[in-house]
Amino acid sequence: MVETDPEGYLVNREDWTPELAVQLAQQENITLTDAHWELVPLVQSFFDTFEHSPANRPLANWVKQHLGPEKAKTLYLRGLFPESPPKQLAKIAGLPRPDHCL
Repeated sequence: MVETDPEGYLVNREDWTPELAVQLAQQENITLTDAHWELVPLVQSFFDTFEHSPANRPLANWVKQHLGPEKAKTLYLRGLFPESPPKQLAKIAGLPRPDHCL
């Protein structure tokens, strides 16, 4: 058992494992594919660089910078994380909830 906040985000980032990511994704009704796994370490590197989880625009800019413009498009990201790409990706990656996300 790992500790989460009321919204399901990990309290301690150190508790994150790839196996836990699969469980967190299942709670979001997401089955992780290679496309998801490409973004998980990317958003973790954003957090390591800026010390916060990215909201929508910073996430898209970071993805564009590292994976190209096609994978930064809203349609692509929503196809992987249909409810909210920044929130669902942060949760699965073991990061705090992004600020300024409804």
